[in-house]
Amino acid sequence: MKILVDADAFPNALKEVLMRAVLKRKITTIFVANKNISIPNVPFVSMQVVEQGPDEADHRIAQLCESEDLVITADIPLADRIVTIGAVALDPRGTIYDENNIKHLLAMRNLMEELRNSGEITGGPSAIGVKTIREFADGLNKILSKRNSTLTKAHR
Repeated sequence: MKILVDADAFPNALKEVLMRAVLKRKITTIFVANKNISIPNVPFVSMQVVEQGPDEADHRIAQLCESEDLVITADIPLADRIVTIGAVALDPRGTIYDENNIKHLLAMRNLMEELRNSGEITGGPSAIGVKTIREFADGLNKILSKRNSTLTKAHR
């Protein structure tokens, strides 16, 4: 398992939570963005900078992703692509995207986009606060704990 991060808009407060988990478990982690971002200088954490343009980071993440990976993204269409290949995605707000919920969440996202485009809904998500950080950490821990229990069973 590796972790791929859609890093263009990934909040620094969440990056700290993620890095604590990654460093503790030594999980290969790749940040993908259209600009260089600051990451720790450790062998299993890397940065890939992609060309400027819509969805360039998403396309690269989809290319790198394999069935047991975790992708951290707020982009529901990307999460849909990830889940389709058998991986799991985690929203920065703590929602785990998997085969049980992704099609429903994608339909809701598309409806909300239509409503925003028609001017019926304005605004975006609330700022990242303590509750959001906790929900992200809980979602991340749930996924990583499930991975650890799966690995433990495989080694028996």
